[in-house]
Amino acid sequence: MLNYLWGIMILLGVSYAAVTGTIPNITEAALTSSKEAVSLCITMVGVMAFWTGLMKIAEACGIISGLGKKMEPLIHFLFPRIPKDHPAKDAIVTNFLANIFGLGWAATPAGLKAMEALAELNQKKGEEQNASNEMCIFLILNISSLQLIPVNVIAYRSQYGSSHPAAIVGPAILATAISTIVGILFCKIMDQSSKKSLL
Repeated sequence: MLNYLWGIMILLGVSYAAVTGTIPNITEAALTSSKEAVSLCITMVGVMAFWTGLMKIAEACGIISGLGKKMEPLIHFLFPRIPKDHPAKDAIVTNFLANIFGLGWAATPAGLKAMEALAELNQKKGEEQNASNEMCIFLILNISSLQLIPVNVIAYRSQYGSSHPAAIVGPAILATAISTIVGILFCKIMDQSSKKSLL
């Protein structure tokens, strides 16, 4: 559907440019945008390599597992039905930590592992057709994703000449903290209401 939408928008833009005689402007804009896209990709690859490398170093040094142990009470509060040593917990912790540091590309593989582990846990309960509460809670928290360092946004602002690219840090922490708190409250309220409906 989006392909059709973009195709129609491009055709309308080119048709309008042909009627108004501004085709050279479209050519110039296409070349300029292509150059900016390549430059942005190179910048983002560097940022991605740096932060993903730091995550790997932290994982190899045991920092991730140490933080995971510190987060155990929070993980148990959010996912009380997951068994204590289930592999889903490690994947959830890695995903949360990657999101906190603004590493969405590093969070995705851990998020997929967590969902696979939660799906297997759900199948053992004989409920493979429906998403479990844990899967829904994880998805909502993954989308809200509390961020302390919005790496992507800082890189974009720096690439496009912002005089203070890190000025977004405070508002980003506030916005993502609110969305995460609201997500947790929503999940807990829905969980309690589903328990009451089963009684």
